[in-house]
Amino acid sequence: TLAVSKRRGANATEVSRRVLERVWHARGTPASLRIAVTRDYGRTATDKAGKLIEKLVFATSSVVLLVLFALGWREAIVVGAAVVLTLALTLFASRAMGFTLNRVSLFALIFSIGILVDDAIVIVENIHRHRQRGGRTLLQAIPAAVDEVGGPTILATFTVIAALLPMAFVSGLMGPYMRPIPINASAGMLLSLGVALIVTPWFAARLLGRHAAHAAGGTEKDAGSRFLRRLFTRVLRPFLQGGRAARNRRLLLAGTLLLVVLSAGLAVLRVVVLKMLPFDNKSELQVVVDLPEGSTLETTNALLLEVAQRVARVPEVVDFEGYAGTSAPVNFNGLVRQYYLRAGNNVGDLQVNLLDKHQRRRQSHEIARALRPQLVALATRYGASLKVVEVPPGPPVLAPVVAEVYGPDYARSRAVGRELGAVFAGTGGIVDVDTTVEADAPHESVLVDRARAARLGVSQADIVDTLATAVAGSDATWLQDGRSRYPHPVRLRLPPADQADLSRLLALRVRGAGGQLVPLGELVTVRHDAWDGAIYHKDLLPVVYVTGDEAGAYDSPLYGMFGIAGRLQHAAVAGAHLTQFFIRQPPDTAAFAVKWDGEWQITYETFRDMGLAYAAGIVLIYLLVVAQFRSYLVPLIIMAPIPLTVIGVMPGHALLGAQFTATSMIGMIALAGIIVRNSILLVDFINQALARGEEPAAAVIEACAVRARPIALTAVAAMLGAFFILDDPIFNGLAVALIFGILVSTVLTLVVIPLLYYSYVRRRPERTA
Repeated sequence: TLAVSKRRGANATEVSRRVLERVWHARGTPASLRIAVTRDYGRTATDKAGKLIEKLVFATSSVVLLVLFALGWREAIVVGAAVVLTLALTLFASRAMGFTLNRVSLFALIFSIGILVDDAIVIVENIHRHRQRGGRTLLQAIPAAVDEVGGPTILATFTVIAALLPMAFVSGLMGPYMRPIPINASAGMLLSLGVALIVTPWFAARLLGRHAAHAAGGTEKDAGSRFLRRLFTRVLRPFLQGGRAARNRRLLLAGTLLLVVLSAGLAVLRVVVLKMLPFDNKSELQVVVDLPEGSTLETTNALLLEVAQRVARVPEVVDFEGYAGTSAPVNFNGLVRQYYLRAGNNVGDLQVNLLDKHQRRRQSHEIARALRPQLVALATRYGASLKVVEVPPGPPVLAPVVAEVYGPDYARSRAVGRELGAVFAGTGGIVDVDTTVEADAPHESVLVDRARAARLGVSQADIVDTLATAVAGSDATWLQDGRSRYPHPVRLRLPPADQADLSRLLALRVRGAGGQLVPLGELVTVRHDAWDGAIYHKDLLPVVYVTGDEAGAYDSPLYGMFGIAGRLQHAAVAGAHLTQFFIRQPPDTAAFAVKWDGEWQITYETFRDMGLAYAAGIVLIYLLVVAQFRSYLVPLIIMAPIPLTVIGVMPGHALLGAQFTATSMIGMIALAGIIVRNSILLVDFINQALARGEEPAAAVIEACAVRARPIALTAVAAMLGAFFILDDPIFNGLAVALIFGILVSTVLTLVVIPLLYYSYVRRRPERTA
């Protein structure tokens, strides 16, 4: 096997292409050489990048088509030009910041499409609205239209950046992985704001000027506007006018809060499963076997052959490679779980390659779950531990479920580790259970009887050399065949069967001083001991690891881990009651304790940091809105839709059967900025209407009717961008959060925010001046 790794910063596609060219060129020497490419991450990187670029084009086109049907083809061209220019500038900024074009950075662009186009849509739609009103030339209408929405658009853009940018400071292992999303999206938002305020008005003047404007004195109240006014008048009037209006507002608020609580409760009831990252649909699996210490290489190879024969029956399997006594070529698992360090007669790997995901119906995770029980049954007959390992998208941990056992006595810690492994195996859904406690393997020491050897004239060196030749072999001479560059050694050693039989070894004879041949059995004694096990340490503390995976109904290691933790609260393990630590290592080893690690630790750190980023984003949004509206209460009204996103996000995950993952959390954080921008546009327009002397109820209805179209356009644009990543296993949670969160919260924003602001205006009329 030839494994090639690229240098940091190199193009994986180019490295792969050039290496394969060299390999195929050498194929004819010798003529019988057969070459098989079992893994090509350069090709997969090219395929993924090509697919994502295709989605990026489709997402951009869908947004342009949306504007085409909503406003017109000229407006669609203006918005399309703004999007293309913004994407080009964002890619340049990404390159300048040192980001490469990879899967995450491309997803950041697709995810950002709907957000980047918002500013241009708001500006173009308002220009379109002012042109419909008539009474001005286009060059007169554009400055007024931009000025009307310019302030709230700038503020709304910075609120989105304030929501996204704190995610760039997420620490731990997930921080660098996710960092391109907030940084690229924030840079794109700044650039889109500049394009919307500078390029879009100029291009609109050039393109829309060729189209005849509405006659002076025209009316804005076209069919669409009249319909929106009638709709919002009918919807909002029961909450604005009449003796029951105040009660209706309170009931609506109570019902909304109840929906928030019920939606959040879906996670508590496990209707929505929490997980760090879902399984990706990869084209490879890895089967890792560990036989009891002392097993022979032949036994390990025999087990791998049986496993390979069973794997070969799976229709999705293309080929497989077995490695007995050594590790498979290093991959992501090998780096993280240190499989590349595996060596010894009792270890083996089977690398399994599957059909491309477009050529099979089952995902790799389904294939792994179906294979595992069959392969474990084979391994059980050998007394071996077998793990079906999937190439994880993350997080990089030793195993999905890891228990670290600490204690004052390492021998008892081993006993605790063994029993804890049995607890793992007895917990429903927990599979691939293993520990770092070695099997009880016999250890035979050959001790030379020095006195007897001296009497018979046999040196200790002769005894050692004889045993070494029998087991390891000794080069007796060298053979030069006239064709090879180097001579071939002629090695003497016993057959493998005799090497494993101690009685055969001790029957070998050595020559004494008098020329007599003396059997080794008369010169040595054999001592039978137990093999000394390894002692593992973590942060200088001796530790025993117990590992496992989750393949139950919820398919999330968090639930399996907490299920085991619940059992340990009421039961002793190997006579010891284990104190459990979930966040930090035990301070000392005076008592037996278990520290939960694995996916839980990364999940905790990631969601903790993302929660802090979420809180920081909300605080930044609040401060920005306070600076704009010069009020401490108005920002609270504007930010009220943020918790309403839960009403869409959680039921959306439940409806599609999606797990709530770290990417779902990214979607919720982005929603905070997206939804607040809609509230800002509404409140700003209500203030403008109030400043013109309109009554609060009329101002609210007017604002909803006028701003509903740009709000709906920007919402649908963001949903369209998310729709194109809905089929990705990793970023599916992000797409679900954006689509359902925007859908529900936008509808509620157009109802709840106007009513809350109406109540505020009625009670504090002096603040509306």
